[in-house]
Amino acid sequence: MASLAPAPAVPFRQDASIIAIVGFAHGTSHFFHLMLPPLFPFFMGEFGIGFTEAGLLMTIFFLVSGIGQAIAGIWVDRYGAPRVLLAGMALLSLSGVLVAVAPSMSGLMLAAFVAGLGNSVFHPADFALLNKRVSMPRLGHAFSTHGLSGNLGWALAPVLMVATATAYGWRTAGWVAAAVGALALAVLISQRALLRYEAAESQATKLPLGARASLGDVLRSPVVLGAFAFFFFITFGFGALQNFAPSILRELFDLSLGAATSALSVYLVASAGGLVLGGFLAKPTNQHERLVALSIGAGALIALLIAWLPLPSFLVLPMMALMGFTLGIAGPSRDLLVRTATKARLGESAFGRVYGIVYSGLDAGLALAPIAFGLLLDNHLHRYVFVGIAISLVVAIGAAAFVAKVARDPKTR
Repeated sequence: MASLAPAPAVPFRQDASIIAIVGFAHGTSHFFHLMLPPLFPFFMGEFGIGFTEAGLLMTIFFLVSGIGQAIAGIWVDRYGAPRVLLAGMALLSLSGVLVAVAPSMSGLMLAAFVAGLGNSVFHPADFALLNKRVSMPRLGHAFSTHGLSGNLGWALAPVLMVATATAYGWRTAGWVAAAVGALALAVLISQRALLRYEAAESQATKLPLGARASLGDVLRSPVVLGAFAFFFFITFGFGALQNFAPSILRELFDLSLGAATSALSVYLVASAGGLVLGGFLAKPTNQHERLVALSIGAGALIALLIAWLPLPSFLVLPMMALMGFTLGIAGPSRDLLVRTATKARLGESAFGRVYGIVYSGLDAGLALAPIAFGLLLDNHLHRYVFVGIAISLVVAIGAAAFVAKVARDPKTR
């Protein structure tokens, strides 16, 4: 019997182009995460609102985004990721217009709502595209680039928005954000042929459940529940740093305002470096939960050391960088773990729904972290914030191990 010829290798240029386009789109979505916060002082002066009302804008953003991701995942599986991605980018651009013309706080709330709706499509659409259009040997690098581009979007937004608002006013900053979204939309439209895939692709590889899995099936899947918990707890810890790192580090180590404020930036830059390394370490044949456990476990240990050691001030930022780096390494393996588990238990036809739901855990973690850790700070328990971060990371490790176990258990749906 003649042996089957091996599948032709996917050209590097094709994979690299798809990774770059999806990464660019993801970086743009993260830019819009921080479209509004840098403008809070301008909004407060213009409309006479306080910090609580300004913060409500981001609560709206993440609430809408978290709920919308599950719905977007259904649309991705039904209509294809490219169409959904274009719609999301158009909504992000529109949100910038709404900021620019906002007559009052209600107008800004509408802008936050539309931005959250646009943001909701990116994780299910991005990961469906990467999983379907990038060859398996390069998926680790694809997920690494995806995470790295998000960090770059976060870094660019405050600089561009504040510089524009300071020089030309906050309404002009809104128009600039709209232009960023419009530019990204134009790029996606020009490259839509490269992103296209057939909805009926890989029918032979789908499991019976995957071919007909409803949203209810996906929601009840132990793999999905475990992955949602993983993303919730790993982001819950990051949410503490995102919101309170300067205040905590100033209290614990008597850092200057400038040094304490730099802590999150140092963490994010080092995390980006970890993502790059993680892309090389995340191989298709690996047991991904092992690398996830090692890197996140190291991050948890560093959090405990920061909590309890009497560190000299000059070591605090290097320790924050080390924690960001170790946690960044886990990113590509984390996403490969979700891919492997989804394909094993639900099939490729469920990628959009699964990624939509599990990444809702990310938004939920960011939404609840300020409340939980804010209570600790209000009671002057600054040190215990880092203990809480460590605990949340350890729980995330357990959730990752559960996902891997369920994915390999033939008795479990």
